Amino acid sequence: MNLTTKYLGLSLKHPIVPSASPLSYSLNGIRQLEDAGASAIVMHSLFEEQIKRDDQVYDNYIDYGSFSFFEALDANPIAGAFSHDPETYVELLRYAKDAVDIPIIASLNGVSHDNWLRYGGYLEEAGADAIELNLYNLVTDPNMTAQQIEENYFNIVRTMHSALSIPLSVKVGPHFTNFAFVAKRFAQTGANSLVLFNRLYQPDFDIDTLGTTPKVFYSKSSDIQLPLQWISTLYGQLSIDFALTSGVHTYIDVLKGIMAGATVTMMASELMQNGT
Repeated sequence: MNLTTKYLGLSLKHPIVPSASPLSYSLNGIRQLEDAGASAIVMHSLFEEQIKRDDQVYDNYIDYGSFSFFEALDANPIAGAFSHDPETYVELLRYAKDAVDIPIIASLNGVSHDNWLRYGGYLEEAGADAIELNLYNLVTDPNMTAQQIEENYFNIVRTMHSALSIPLSVKVGPHFTNFAFVAKRFAQTGANSLVLFNRLYQPDFDIDTLGTTPKVFYSKSSDIQLPLQWISTLYGQLSIDFALTSGVHTYIDVLKGIMAGATVTMMASELMQNGT
């Protein structure tokens, strides 16, 4: 059976790709993913906060959270909370490219139109085969319109696309008034792929400490329904690749994703719970 596919212009031996997670925190973890049969690897995210942490400290992760689920397991937007500083991340990427034979997709996570975007060039120089741009901002300003939020996203994608010579994928959540319009604009501003969907990072209240605690939940197969709906809706309308993430646990989930029109399916929760 021929399971080969092409994602972001990269030839993959099958459509199952480990998404960004703590499993890629180390070179050994990256090697284990390859040994287990991964066709490509999306590295854990390099957060905007990591790059800007020398001059900014975020004290409240309710007010601002550019997180998607397992990228955020050990990374809160406070100084010193990240597993790697930006330079170490780039160095790990460089070593990983020498150590494995499968494509490595770097991941940048942020929401401001700022100098953190320059790291896209550093990641390309380090050997990244593509970059996944993870956009999620918990907006709490009641004066900011949906159009302003979306235009900021489009400008970020446009800036990153113009600075890169490698493919760019964009990972976003579903919470837009008209996601079909947003998807089309991402394609027009330079995205080669859409990764659907990232999941909200949601703090919980601790009634004993009267504080907040981070909550990160594993996905389940039923979570696949929303990305299935949108990928099948947009497939054929946009000249762009689709990656399905969130809810991929079994071969049945993979087959559903391919039926919907996804080029690849990405998983993290299954690997975190049951190993590679």
